Amino acid sequence: MSIINIILIALVAFLAGCEGVLDQFQFHQPIVACTLIGLVTGHLKEGVILGGSLQMIALGWANVGAAIAPDAALASVASSIIMVLALEGGSKNVNDAINTSIALAIPLSVAGLFLTMIARTLAIPLVHSMDKAAETANFRKIDILSRMGVAMQGLRIAIPALILCFIPSKVVTDALNMMPSWLTGGMEVGGGMVAAVGYAMVINMMSTKETWPFFALGFVFATISEITLVGLGVIGLALAIIYMTLKNLATNNQGGSGSGDPLGDIINDY
Repeated sequence: MSIINIILIALVAFLAGCEGVLDQFQFHQPIVACTLIGLVTGHLKEGVILGGSLQMIALGWANVGAAIAPDAALASVASSIIMVLALEGGSKNVNDAINTSIALAIPLSVAGLFLTMIARTLAIPLVHSMDKAAETANFRKIDILSRMGVAMQGLRIAIPALILCFIPSKVVTDALNMMPSWLTGGMEVGGGMVAAVGYAMVINMMSTKETWPFFALGFVFATISEITLVGLGVIGLALAIIYMTLKNLATNNQGGSGSGDPLGDIINDY
């Protein structure tokens, strides 16, 4: 891995760490972080595949109050680097490298929680300093301290990424090749199950009796091999327009009575 590759990886890792608390440009999302690392290392296709797989796992991850979700930023960046090192070390099976990286993403995301705790603990003195600066209306100092706090979040991902980059590719490849088939197979199965659990978490949070019919239709349409992703997108858009049109008609016809949701009103009637 060249110096330029390492610098670009560190930049992506830093942005991913910052976005883990900012959530503005979504650099910490697996589909973005893995794709960018694949792009800067010359493994774009593999990065997209890894990012898409990890994104299904991270769909149900969300910070709610004091509950911190597993660290998607560290999981995405570290697993991508491990995959790249395995591929550059001469890994014969691309799928094995990707599947192993997916399996390693889960413990890496948990390890990221520990790094997040350290970064947030170190940020406590910064907050107190910002309070004192606010008493004197020193807005410039407040701005600098807030940027320092965000930068710490970026460094918590960039530093482990740099450490991984300096591990010889052959070491990673040999370690992956030494894994017995039962272990790699178990990781592959476990990675697939975790993806299903992540998607189930999203369904559990978003599901309502009004949306279940569309959920069922989506599975039916997805089984038709002749329909492309563009076609599925058009079908989804059409269903959304039909739903909103029916909702507006129901509201206007009932004079504001009812829930305004035609499907919900029909289900409640029965």
